[in-house]
Amino acid sequence: MLYRVGQRIRSYQVRAKTFGRRWRGLDPDEVYAYLRQVADELDRVLRSESIARAEAERIRQGLRQWQSRHTPCYRAEQERRAAATRTPNRGPW
Repeated sequence: MLYRVGQRIRSYQVRAKTFGRRWRGLDPDEVYAYLRQVADELDRVLRSESIARAEAERIRQGLRQWQSRHTPCYRAEQERRAAATRTPNRGPW
């Protein structure tokens, strides 16, 4: 998981941003059009991130279920192999 310093910027914050007017400044229509475009892209990215998080959690839960179903099989196989390698005449002597 990635940890970020500070708060994330939200699309409504981008849309609500205002700029002071200056003589020979930027064209406000172009600035606000660009901000709307950035806000829309931010919405899209945040939606796809939440979908990816939900999918990752679904996969994690499926893996946990699979592991819990197959743990007895794995242990039984280990015990079977350990029993097969034991012989009565083997020892440290």
